[in-house]
Amino acid sequence: MDIERELIISILKLTKNGPIAIELVRKDAKIPSAIAEDLIRKLQNDGLLYLRDILVEVDSLKRLKLAVHAIELGADVERVSGFLDWKEFENIAAIAFERNGYSVMRNLRFKHAGRKWEIDIIACKKPIAACVDCKHWHHGMYPSAIRRIVEEQVERTSALAESMPKLTEKIDCASWNRVKLIPAVLSLTAVRSKFYNKVPIVPVLQLQDFISQLPAYMDSLKHFSKRSAN
Repeated sequence: MDIERELIISILKLTKNGPIAIELVRKDAKIPSAIAEDLIRKLQNDGLLYLRDILVEVDSLKRLKLAVHAIELGADVERVSGFLDWKEFENIAAIAFERNGYSVMRNLRFKHAGRKWEIDIIACKKPIAACVDCKHWHHGMYPSAIRRIVEEQVERTSALAESMPKLTEKIDCASWNRVKLIPAVLSLTAVRSKFYNKVPIVPVLQLQDFISQLPAYMDSLKHFSKRSAN
């Protein structure tokens, strides 16, 4: 058993609703007090948690970093992601785009071609509209599953592009004269390929790099260009 890995899993499990006492973490992980305290201090020094006297405190970003670290230490991905709230993962993505000057629409629902569609995050900054599907689990992340996930996101983005004239009251970019809608998939951990058919598959801890580089590479990525009829 990797002691650090098990300690991290206990922290993820117990901090969903806020700070938790070190002693409760230690008991859940079944680790001696001295070892638990040393490891918690190490995690604090690594910037993965806050230590407030006898309490362990972890915000959403640090919970994601802890989750990735646990996976790097050999933890089962599905087990770890099960301790992450879906909204935590989505919120991190939204905040990252907002901090880079994008306006963000979450969970956009719309109708097109007789079907209902939903896109997790649409991040808009002229002329880009990044359409992001947040996959915070790793179940079945084999080539066939990745292909299906990407193809479904491309289909959603295409439907959104065709629906743009009717969505001006919902998303900023629908009223722009020119917009490039770029499908992307955000994952908890890295997968074998960073792209599938020019659609980026972005590990969450590399999201900032992706956002920074997006304007320079948008034309080389899969996208749908829309121009106003005006």
